[in-house]
Order: sequence, then structure tokens, then C-alpha cells
Amino acid sequence: MSPASHLFSPWQQRSLRIRNRICASPMCQYSTPDGVARDWHMVHLGSRAVGGAGLVMVEASGISPEGRISPQDLGIWNDSQAEALRPIAAFMRGQGTTPAIQIAHAGRKASTAAPFHGGRPIAPKDGGWQPVAPSAIAFSAEHTLPRAMEAADFQQILEDFQAAARRALAAGFQVLEIHMAHGYLLHSFLSPISNQREDRYGGSLENRMRFPLEVAAALRTIWPDDLPLWVRISASDWVEGGWDIEQSITLSTALKKLGVDAIDCSSGGMTPDARIPAAPGFQTAFAAAIRHTVGIPTVAVGLITAAAQAEHILVTEQADAVSLAREMLRDPYWPLHAALALGDDLAWPQQYDRAKPHHR
Repeated sequence: MSPASHLFSPWQQRSLRIRNRICASPMCQYSTPDGVARDWHMVHLGSRAVGGAGLVMVEASGISPEGRISPQDLGIWNDSQAEALRPIAAFMRGQGTTPAIQIAHAGRKASTAAPFHGGRPIAPKDGGWQPVAPSAIAFSAEHTLPRAMEAADFQQILEDFQAAARRALAAGFQVLEIHMAHGYLLHSFLSPISNQREDRYGGSLENRMRFPLEVAAALRTIWPDDLPLWVRISASDWVEGGWDIEQSITLSTALKKLGVDAIDCSSGGMTPDARIPAAPGFQTAFAAAIRHTVGIPTVAVGLITAAAQAEHILVTEQADAVSLAREMLRDPYWPLHAALALGDDLAWPQQYDRAKPHHR
């Protein structure tokens, strides 16, 4: 049966057929002492797969110990971490969900406590570490001053991204997303606020994009041709003189040429004092601008909470898919409920089918 809505229509990305246009966003759980996924991650991610999401993305996974946001972050810098993710990816596929993973380096925002432990920076003397960044500019007055990256750092981080991608593939993930948003390392190269280098990696837009594009190009050669590669960006810093939508369009054009398959459009995270006009759908205009100007599929994210709202985003061609975070935390079965609201007969897991509203 053809779906009644755009939201529940399948989405073809390379050889991959994603069952609907609903993605569960990567949401950091800060719930492992050694970067290894445990029972919490299986239940957290598995619940969203059981709940009917077309794609479930594993949280930002550190490509190195120094690339973590917090000491409790998930990691993918060693084989034990990848092996722990394998059964989770397999479970998601068994539920009909596309398993995806976001790989990341936190840059100058690394070495902080988990939000529910206060979120404060952890100094090296207190068990943290000195972050690295394009320039020796701290995220805030409280954050540890990062060390400006040198030639050896570029090569090491590039190799760490490549190794993480290989492990993600071996673990069974079908979509790989590169984190270039929210003030973390690759975003901090893009933004003139955090990148004040005077070499080939700083200054002009072309130079600021250079390292992020080198990472994307390297990962496209590793990630199989038949599987999609996504990039999450902050389309705006929401700060005058910072990264903005016009530069995001230029970046997205370059990423498309490298073989990136979708731009996941978020915003913010560059400075602690940005004035972000958060409201329902406040970031969808970014997804629409990139989609129409560049001609690349986009994913809209940010305060998407209602089925009709998600459907409107797709019907009006602002994006090709929607990604939900907090709403999916509140309701892991949001897609099942959205299908009912939109008149689609989405199959429930057979173990739960007796509770489907058509049963009386």
C-alpha cells in the first residue's frame, strides 16, 4: 500500500532504502566510563528502532580519547568499542531501521563534565586534558585554553577519522555522519570566530573549509560507494561576523562534489552567548535554502514535535527528511503515533500489535 503521507514514504539514498523520513537524532548519553556501549545504549537506541524510526543515529562517537566531549562519551577509537556497537546495529536492522552513526572530534569544547554533572570544564589537573583547536582560543573564560593544531595533529586526526569510519562499517552501520556542527573541531575550522590561523587552514573561506573537506574526501573513499555519507553542519553561528547560511551553501556545494549524500542542518554551538531564536521549525529555512540552492538532500532538525509539522516540512519541500531529538526522548514510539495521526498504516512490532489502536 502506498503511504498516505510524505513522512512515511521510503527514501532512497544510494543503494539504501530508508523505510520512512523520520530520523532519531544523535543524542549524547554520557553513560560509559571507557567509550564502550553498554545495556543503556542498546535500550536507548533499540527503543527508537522498535518505535518505527526510519533511521536511528548513534550519538557523537569520539574518534580519539582527546576528541571526546566528556570522559563519559561513547567512543569508536578502538576495536572493543566497535564490537560493543555491533549487536546494537544488528538489532536496529532487525527492526527494519537503518543504523547510522555520527563520528566526531570535540575540539576546543572537549574535556567537560556531563551536563547532568554540571557540564563544567575539567582541567588537566583534575583528570581532564588540554583540547586542540585551529587556534588557541578558548570556548569561554571557564574552558581550558586549547592548543593550536600543528602539522602532525592534522595527519593524526585525519587518520583517526578514517580508522573510526572503518570500525563503523565493520560494526554494521549503513550511514556515516561527519560532525561539522555545534562548535566542535571541524565547525571550529569553518568559523572565523574560532579559526584565526594565518596558514593554509585559516583566513579565507577556502582555507577555513580546507581541513573539513579533507576529512570528508578521505571518508568518502573509505565509506562504500553504495552507502550514504552525511554531514551535520551548524548553518549559522547566530553571531555577527561568524559562520552563516551563505558560507554553509558554499560548503554544501563542495561537499556535494565530494560525494556527500545529505546535509543535516542544525545551527549554533560556536559561542556560549549566541542569541538563538529557538522556536518550532526555526532551522528549517536553512535546510530549504541548501536543498534548493545546492540541489543536495537535506535533513531538518530543531523543535520538530508534531506529525503535521513534520509532514508540512516535507510537503513544502523544505527538506527530504526530519530528525527528532528531545521529542524522541519523550516518546520513543513517536513514529508509530505519527503514522496514526497522518492516516498511515505503519506496521507495529508483532509483540506490540495487540495494542495497536485498530484492535478493540
